[in-house]
Amino acid sequence: MFVLGLNGGGDAVFDAYFGLSEHAYHDTAAVLMQDGIVIAGIEEERLTRIKHTNKIWALSVRFCLDQANIQLEDIDYIAVYSNEDALNKVLKQQQLNNPLFYEIGDARKFFNYLFQREFNYCLKDKQLVFVDHHTTHAATAYYMSGFKDSLVLTIDGLGDEVATNVIDVRNKHFDYLLTKPGADSLGLLYWEVIRFLGYSHFDEYKVMGLSPYGCSETYKEPFRRLYTLLPNGDYSLRRDRAIELFSILTPRQKDAPFTQVHMDIAAALQEALETIVFHILSHFQQATGHTRLVISGGVGQNSSMNGKILRSGLFEGVFLPSFAGDSGCAYGAAAYVAHRMQPELPVARTSHAYWGTPIHDDEIGSALESWDSFLQIEKMQNRSEQIADLMIDGAVIGWVQGRSEFGPRALGNRSILADPRVASHKETINAMIKMREGYRPFAPSIMEERVRDFFEVPTEHADFPFMSFVLKVKPEWRAQLPAITHVDGSARLQTVSRATNPSYWELIDAFGSKTGIPILLNTSFNNNAEPIVDSIDDAVVCYLTSGLDYLVVGDYLARKKDWQPEDLAGLIVSLPKAAVLLREDRYISHSERGFSYALVWNYDSARRHVLSEAWYKILQAADGEQSVGGLMFILGFSMEQQAQVLEELPGLWSDRLLVLRPKANL
Repeated sequence: MFVLGLNGGGDAVFDAYFGLSEHAYHDTAAVLMQDGIVIAGIEEERLTRIKHTNKIWALSVRFCLDQANIQLEDIDYIAVYSNEDALNKVLKQQQLNNPLFYEIGDARKFFNYLFQREFNYCLKDKQLVFVDHHTTHAATAYYMSGFKDSLVLTIDGLGDEVATNVIDVRNKHFDYLLTKPGADSLGLLYWEVIRFLGYSHFDEYKVMGLSPYGCSETYKEPFRRLYTLLPNGDYSLRRDRAIELFSILTPRQKDAPFTQVHMDIAAALQEALETIVFHILSHFQQATGHTRLVISGGVGQNSSMNGKILRSGLFEGVFLPSFAGDSGCAYGAAAYVAHRMQPELPVARTSHAYWGTPIHDDEIGSALESWDSFLQIEKMQNRSEQIADLMIDGAVIGWVQGRSEFGPRALGNRSILADPRVASHKETINAMIKMREGYRPFAPSIMEERVRDFFEVPTEHADFPFMSFVLKVKPEWRAQLPAITHVDGSARLQTVSRATNPSYWELIDAFGSKTGIPILLNTSFNNNAEPIVDSIDDAVVCYLTSGLDYLVVGDYLARKKDWQPEDLAGLIVSLPKAAVLLREDRYISHSERGFSYALVWNYDSARRHVLSEAWYKILQAADGEQSVGGLMFILGFSMEQQAQVLEELPGLWSDRLLVLRPKANL
């Protein structure tokens, strides 16, 4: 039996037809299961290159179907991550603002419309199944954990008007013990506070990384006013009191430095979250007697909180997936429906999430050679030994192997790798490659067999394949592992199994044999303007626009040639499909008018990038067939205009405001 799980919105990548909220239906994804086993799964952002996209799942669905070599008519059930009544309510509310929804009517008609539009396919009777948002979160963690019985905690911002659920699950039966509405949303409380730190939606994990630098006691009392712990594991929030933080600080501007006040606020927020969660868990562990816990929902990606739960001893076993956020709902919806329709399916631990785009050995050479103006390429005879030596010599590596990971965390197939013993790597990678805040920590990947040698593991089981827990580095190793040890002596680790990822395991083993430390620094292969790379071309673009030393794809090693901005003029240029070009005629003073040029995005008009007139003209004329140089010739640019274009080109490419491809990739 095939079950396709979906989450996401309804707009095509080039359109904003429905105009759903940019913070709703985010992290679009599709997962295809056959008899409860994942055949394929991918986040739409990997394919559209739009972070946290809420666009339609069209490319993800096509990918899943292609991987299984089936058609939509072969799918038994299509599982959607939303309560049908709740979605109907949303659609009715949309009708008040957008007459385009009049013709849609209800949720089933909406999905029929989408499948007709994207696939020319009419859904079969009873093919479409709706699953409550928080039930999909719960199913994600429960069915991946392999625990037959467990306590389930789901926490996020809001989904189907619910923010938190506590569920007693025994042999696939879900018994809901506590349900909290949006007014008591821990996710929304977290978001309301981090705005004072200069952050917004999808930045919560950054604040988690900042919190160890602060002292939670400094602002303990102001945060204590934000919540009340109630009997029987319940709680209530006063989110409106977050505005009182103005008495402590003025909201930080985006590019302003962090001060101790910001760090202390982050620490107090983290402590408040953990206090509430431990209050919930302590009561319901006693009430149910469960010895195992699973957690999901966006707040479940708070790996610092998860590590403290693991270390607390409240539960013998704790499990979280690497995709506790909304992308995981595609998996949860599919798993929930599969097990409901096939009760005989076993509950078994899912050991990996390598479900995405495969890199085939026979395509790597030609794909890299199409970039030969920029890359020097060689095929390695002993990949693990050679790359280990390069890292020991100080190199930072872009690493692409096998199928891409499902979820927001690189698990060794689309990773940036380096020697964890080199303290300067933290600063270098943050500044020159990831282009992000300098305080942000990096994760270690370690051979599964050696984890207890380097980390304090509080439980009997020592497999942490999904980078979901922060644990303590053993004191004797902290000074030797400065690039992956956070300021509080912790690290968000990933254990690597030879069975699930032999290529990555062998690289770590080779590095360990040479250094005595079978650990690598591992962070996601992307810069701050894009999602994790997926294809070979994605990897090459990120490599060429960053400070990475080498790129490894399969058995191929690529080095940068000494290329100049003018060499980019030979590449084919196109406008990203979600981009909108603006030419504005407006007053620039009380008496003078002038033109201005900008690029905005159809999914987030607040993201605005000023363009020069020359680049406005090039992107307006770009048809995906002409090179930058060819367009400058066609447009009759002067030498001065050409110089300006070439000067601005690397920055625009690095910010992903345009797409460049060699002619061979057309």
